[in-house]
Amino acid sequence: MTNIKSDWISFLRQYGPIPRNDNMYDEAIHRIIKRKNIKPIVIESFYFTEFIENFRSSNPKSIILTGTAGDGKTYNCREIWLALNGSLQIWESDEKIKELQLSNSKKLYVVKDLSELKDEERGILKLLVKSVLDPHDTNVFLIAANDGQLIEAWKHIDSDDQTERVKQCVEDLLVSEVNEKSGFNLKLYNLSQINAARLFPQIVDVVLQHPGWSDCNNCSLRENDQEDRKCPIWENRKRLEGIEDDKLIRSRVTDLLELCELNGVHLPIRQLLLLVSNMLLGHPEAKDRLMSCTDAVKIVNDHRTSLASIYRNIFGENLTERRRESTDVFATLGRFGIGYETSNTIDNILIFGEDDPDLNLYYKELVLNDTYYGADQTFRANQKNYLEGVTDSGEIFLNSLRSQRQRLFFVIPRDKEEELKLWHLTTFQYAGEFLTDVYRVAARNGKVGTQVTSRISQGLNRIFTGLLAKNNDELILATSGSHSQAKVSRIFEESVSVPKKRGESMQIRMNNIGKLIVEVKLSTSVPAVELSLQLVRYEFLSRVAEGALPGSFSRECYEDILGFKSKLLKQLDLRRKLDEEDIDDEGDLSFRIIRLNQDGLIDDKIVEVNYNE
Repeated sequence: MTNIKSDWISFLRQYGPIPRNDNMYDEAIHRIIKRKNIKPIVIESFYFTEFIENFRSSNPKSIILTGTAGDGKTYNCREIWLALNGSLQIWESDEKIKELQLSNSKKLYVVKDLSELKDEERGILKLLVKSVLDPHDTNVFLIAANDGQLIEAWKHIDSDDQTERVKQCVEDLLVSEVNEKSGFNLKLYNLSQINAARLFPQIVDVVLQHPGWSDCNNCSLRENDQEDRKCPIWENRKRLEGIEDDKLIRSRVTDLLELCELNGVHLPIRQLLLLVSNMLLGHPEAKDRLMSCTDAVKIVNDHRTSLASIYRNIFGENLTERRRESTDVFATLGRFGIGYETSNTIDNILIFGEDDPDLNLYYKELVLNDTYYGADQTFRANQKNYLEGVTDSGEIFLNSLRSQRQRLFFVIPRDKEEELKLWHLTTFQYAGEFLTDVYRVAARNGKVGTQVTSRISQGLNRIFTGLLAKNNDELILATSGSHSQAKVSRIFEESVSVPKKRGESMQIRMNNIGKLIVEVKLSTSVPAVELSLQLVRYEFLSRVAEGALPGSFSRECYEDILGFKSKLLKQLDLRRKLDEEDIDDEGDLSFRIIRLNQDGLIDDKIVEVNYNE
């Protein structure tokens, strides 16, 4: 058997979740590239052209790069330095502040990590202040730092009016999520704003198209007539490439990453590279739990290829539980519960599909057709023992079921997603609808469907009132009389039309900073009230509308919705004052008590109290 030891595979392992920290630093990776003469993994910087054009212009602005660890701040600084004809030797020197004379007669100062500067070196910020306030200054800066370092650094230099102005400008840019402010010769780029879902397909393409894969051309395990004698690394590469299924795996992973971003969880480039490396190389019995070429041979000989499944590796199943939970990307993807969540249909296909005529076609297509990671010898043996009631076989088979559910999430064809309820394999059953029919529609400035808005309004009504109301074409604002936060509110305050009517409406749309919101307008005379709508809240409101108890899913979501109700009630009071509503006779007081009628709709009954003698 011819087995090639590939330098490329060894290099790719460095990006994975190995115990050593080499994969955590751009400089360390760059040293390996030079030592082994390997072409680097180059992920095109989202703003790179913009950076270079700025520094080459006749009036360049200073640039601050911020973002979380792993977003590529150091990488961008080095690539900008080299693109501006900076010396690689100087870049690799120990100097914390590097200087470069630009063609436009400006001097560029580069600080690739602000936290590395000693207190006495942070005086460079005084020069930055002068440059930011004077566009004719001869100096210009490129500084990289995370948000906390950026704020902390100003505390270590003498303050004056000019310094305070620039410090305030930086803080304003961080908070407002814009990259420049009028009157200041400065741009700030938050690399954490680059969506992981946009980066992931690009990273996959760069890794899969790397020339290092040519090392595998002469390996006998690459293509083998015996299915169980094929290299699991190459098998994972083929599946991630997705020629046979129209890139289904990367499409589903991209959807999960986009949902994470919409839920407020950002994954930097470093974590995405770690994910791709683990998808291709993960195996629990390999050294560091990532396969080398030597490991692949042993795994094939020991018939343990099923544990190299790319579908398991997406969730870090090759790692120890502690390592998996401490790695951001796997902890984040793990919250979808894929493998642990299921439906009766899916489990019946996996367990009884071979013998059930109603499920047999699904079983052939989704299980038997994949003899490498689906119906391999191990799974078939475990299935047989389980069905025959062999002692101690239950737990082993249930563990293999988890792996098969994970695989099915990434192989169920697009045209069977609805039929087999793909997203029921996750914690968030409405996630697919939220992504496709809500977020992407709103992002195109389209109108979100009536079915969705009706369900969301029904969920809101059930929380606003504490009753299992079926009203979905109006929002019912009610209180308990003393305050609006009671679990059950029976005193009717007002109803707000969901379809546009007399200045009232409720719609799901993007606001002016690109955030998905539920917007409720009470009239043309008062400002609208907005509720940020992310995945967890959407799932919560949808589940409540379908009958779940509000407190059983998310206490935090429940309190957020009650806070939204309080804002609506305040705007209702404002509308009444502006419109001079509810001017009653002095001696009378009346309440409208709500209750559910036999159809589950809210009715109200007027109760009058007369306290005149």
